[in-house]
Amino acid sequence: MQIALDTLPDDPAILQQMLRDAVHQHGALHAENDKLRLLIQRLLRQQFGRRSEQLSPDQLQLGLEDLEQAVAENQAGQDAAEAPQDRRRTAPPRRNHGALPEHLPRYEVLIDVEQRDCPCCSGVMHAIGELRCEQLDIVPAQLRVRVTRRPRYACRACEGAVVVAPAPERPIDGGMATEALIAHVLVSKFCDSLPLYRQAQMLARQGVVLDRSTLSNWVGRACWWLTPLYDLIVGTALSSAKLFADDTTLPVLDPGRGRTRTGRLWCYAVDDRPWCGPGHPVAAYVYSEDRRGIRPAGHLATFQGVLQVDGYAGFKRLAGDRR
Repeated sequence: MQIALDTLPDDPAILQQMLRDAVHQHGALHAENDKLRLLIQRLLRQQFGRRSEQLSPDQLQLGLEDLEQAVAENQAGQDAAEAPQDRRRTAPPRRNHGALPEHLPRYEVLIDVEQRDCPCCSGVMHAIGELRCEQLDIVPAQLRVRVTRRPRYACRACEGAVVVAPAPERPIDGGMATEALIAHVLVSKFCDSLPLYRQAQMLARQGVVLDRSTLSNWVGRACWWLTPLYDLIVGTALSSAKLFADDTTLPVLDPGRGRTRTGRLWCYAVDDRPWCGPGHPVAAYVYSEDRRGIRPAGHLATFQGVLQVDGYAGFKRLAGDRR
């Protein structure tokens, strides 16, 4: 905000408000400058620094997140120090009207007036509309106990038989986990990179003490149950007439060495939607410890279609052997 020194008003209240606005804008600009200065510094370090000092994009984002959190904390303190009637937004608020997904469940909170009498004439007021706003809410994960009841029936006439419904099968024989809990552990481990010992700590905060080996047993048995589905996905991809293949690096924990080693994740994908093909899109991922040519050769041993890949020598050798 530019202040013309030659045309300052004489009203003390207006001068105080102008001073508050200038201080508020100065603080916001100072925080924005700090953020840009940090961004330039880390980009220069990434581009021209030593290889050992270069930052990955994730590390750069972590630094920016910390700075943005500090900016938001200072902004909240300034907003709390101002009186509500003195707060004026210099920029429109960042809102997300109409962008919340429709599939999310919604619940309503009604905030109504206490008196429905007109403040002018004391007449009865009627509703002419309402103001609605949406906020994104969350219900934290809640552990619960599923109790399965199986009534037993006996005949009073002969007393020779007792009938009870058969017990449902469990995903883990003799285990206490339901299908939903096992799926949650799998998704947290493989999709959200949450180790099992941390999941055990999270469960312990809610009073459920489980050993890490117990969670490992659940994961192993669940992987055995999911093996047919995995084989079906891989088989569906490799049975197509045209296949796209590529590989990417994957950091793998290497216990005992104090660091990670580089594994490989091979992707075999099919997508016929652009030309209205008959099949559905599918992507199959296969892990290997290295990038030797025998890996794709073993994966594609039964494939008979057209393979579209990059210039990796292992794929070229595979084509040469088949020729």
